Formats: sequence, C-alpha cells, structure tokens
Amino acid sequence: MTAGGRPAADAEEDKGGLRTALAGLTTRGRSFLAAGIAAAVCAYVLGQGDLLRVGLLLAVLPLVCATVLFRTRYRVAGSRRLSPARVPAGSEARVHLRMDNVSRLPTGLLMLQDRVPYVLGPRPRFVLDRVEAGGRREVSYRVRSDLRGRYPLGPLQLRLTDPFGMCELTRSFSTYDTLTVIPQVEPLPAVRLTGEAKGYGDGRNRSLALAGEDDVIPRGYRHGDDLRRVHWRSTARYGELMVRREEQPQRARCTVLLDTRSIGFRGAGPDSAFEWAVSGTASALVHMLERGFSVRLLTDTGTSVPGEGSDGFAGASQESADAAGLMMDTLAVIDHSDGAGLSRAYDVLRGGNEGLLVAFLGDLDEEQAAVAAKMRQRSGSAVAFVLDSAGWAQGPGGLVSDAGDARVRMLREAGWTALAVPPGAGLGDLWRQADHARTSAGPAPAAGTTTGGWG
Repeated sequence: MTAGGRPAADAEEDKGGLRTALAGLTTRGRSFLAAGIAAAVCAYVLGQGDLLRVGLLLAVLPLVCATVLFRTRYRVAGSRRLSPARVPAGSEARVHLRMDNVSRLPTGLLMLQDRVPYVLGPRPRFVLDRVEAGGRREVSYRVRSDLRGRYPLGPLQLRLTDPFGMCELTRSFSTYDTLTVIPQVEPLPAVRLTGEAKGYGDGRNRSLALAGEDDVIPRGYRHGDDLRRVHWRSTARYGELMVRREEQPQRARCTVLLDTRSIGFRGAGPDSAFEWAVSGTASALVHMLERGFSVRLLTDTGTSVPGEGSDGFAGASQESADAAGLMMDTLAVIDHSDGAGLSRAYDVLRGGNEGLLVAFLGDLDEEQAAVAAKMRQRSGSAVAFVLDSAGWAQGPGGLVSDAGDARVRMLREAGWTALAVPPGAGLGDLWRQADHARTSAGPAPAAGTTTGGWG
C-alpha cells in the first residue's frame, strides 16, 4: 500500500512477520484457533482421527487468512483536501478523502479511518467496497470546533480484513494536514475614520512625490507615459528617457493592539473576556484592511505582525488577503503572555506617524493605565475597549467595577476614546458608540461621555 511512497508502518510489518499477522487476528479468528487447538488435543487424547481433522481445519483457517492478508500488497494512494483550510470558530469545515487503487488487481473490503483531535468531533470511519483496478473512491466528513487553534488531521489509516473476518491489519499513511480555526469575525459598521480624505478613497491620503524641481525623484520612461512629464535634466544625467512621478496614494495606518497579559484576564473558554478580545481584534483588523488601511497587529510583548519592513505594517507589496491570513493565523494560536506590563508595546509605537490606534485591553492597574495613557501621544488618534474581569466573572448583566471605571476615565483624560466592555457586548454596537462619542456633544448611549481622537 502506498501514498506517494511506502506507508510508515510497512517497515515494521515486514520485520514483525508472522507475529504481526497473528496480532491482527480478530475475536472470531482467535476463537477458531483456540477451538482447533482444543479439538486437536482432545483428538490426540481420545484417539479420534476425525476430530483431529476438524481441529486442524479450525486452527489452520485463521492462520491461512492471516498469512494471505499479511502478504497482500495493495498499492493504494490516499489524499486529503480541506474545504476550507481556515475556518472561523463555531463553523464547519469539510474534509474530503480520496483513495486510488494504482495496482492492476482489485482490492478487497477496506475500512478507512482518519485521526482527528477529540475537540473536532468523533473519529470518522468508512467502509469501502471492492475497488477495481485503477478505480477511485471518495468520501467526506465534517469537523467543527468552538475553540480556535491549529489542529492536525491524520495520518490516514486503512484497516484490511479477509472475507471470513478472521484477521484485521491496520496500515497508516505518513502524511497529515492542518486545520486552522481562527477567531470569529464580526462585521463592523462603516464610520468616519482617521486618515480618510474626501475624494481620495477610504483610508488614503495624497502625498506629493514632487517637492520641487530640485527634489524630483524620476523614474524610467514606460510605454504610454505622457511625453509632457519627461524630466530633461534627469534624462541628460542618466542617458535614458526619465519621467516625473505622479502623485502617489499613501495608505493611512492603523495599529491594533491586543493585550495578552495573563494577569489582565480571568477565566477561560469561548465566552471568556480574553476570547472576546481576540475576536474583537480579528474583527477590527479585517475591517480596517477592507477600508484600505495599512494595518499591523501588535501585542503587549512588542511582537508585530505582519512585520514587513522596519515599520511592521502590511504595505503595498503585500496583498490585503495575505496580510489578513497571516494575522488570522497568529490570532488562531495566540495565548496569554507572562508579561506584566505594556511597556514593550509602548516602545514599538514610535510616535507622530502611527495613525489610528485601536486597543483591546484587560485589567489595568494604575501603573499600566499610565503607560497606556502615554500611548495616545504616539498615535494620531486612539480608541480603547477595556474589559473588566470582575464584571465578566459575573456573567451577562455584570457591572463594571469601580476600578475599571477609574481606568477608563484615566484613558479618556489622556485623549483616548475609551469604552468599558460589559460581558457579552457586541463589538458592532461599541464601534457605533465610539463614533457617536466622537461626533456627538452629548453622552454616548450606554457608554458615557468620551473625549479624544477616534476621528
């Protein structure tokens, strides 16, 4: 049996020989063997030749089946395909299995089994009828997980059996695939965001590439360029036709900060505050990429994703889909950090040209609240969603503690648009509240008044 090469178990089976074959005897096969041996012993003691022949038949039948099955060399190729390979938590993915008989002989009855982690559901098993020479069989099953993560699927196993059911042998393929379960992404409403300039498209500003005739940065002539843009001084210098660059669209920037400190969150599971923060981070990242922003993911440890170039933002050389996939893969496996503060994240924020800062923060003591407050000085504008573990521990309807309210007020005084997140709140509603807090002179509904720079 092969799958682009010999299965991993074949070498062991060759070494095991008859011992491996006998280990594959089923209950029926062992019963026949025991009955045959008992009958042979009784025939010898009693001197009954007919009983001895019956005993030998009973004992030899399972041994012959085991030997024939062990010597059978099916050449079978197996493959697995995930649809999709990246799925949000709580959604289903379908796994397609394909078996090809690449030998000239038909196979017998095959039992197909795939190994999956218990969190994805029960282990799937299929019975495949006789596969003709050059034939193919395709089966599929569904997997689902409420917990994000990366889960291995495989290796694929084939259980071979003889027509009498005396022996079963299991042979495994060596390859496996990985299913990535990413956080749930909530669609967010379109609001006016920092960095958008009317007439230039979402999330983009215009910056002139020409600061003057002496500061021009020309490029080589391309077919179809307007000859009126030819820069003759550079043409004479470089000895080839050079043209002035046009105005270049500059993508507005957004940094999404996720607080992963273990001391900042309590509880675990799909409904915990930390999982809400991870899901909110994923939603904000996807939303900002869709709006045309150049985005990066930043954690309290100072890790920046995707980390392209020196600034760490997903720039024009990296497609938005690729950047989103990289950040979603990171969020799929992100866990609590052992850090106690936000100083590393503060150091990554260089200040002045960071654009919009969106932060999902856990419990903050006075010292960490002061560090977070200083982050506002290193961004163009900032909005924070603060999760209070004491309120989340009370479940739906829990109230934000006095300490949580004090930290939110401290961030607002520093210029943040800060909102306390009650247990089970929807990010879409909080997103609207942040926009209302920016545009309305009155208090934001269910969130209190805010000051600072959402827009």
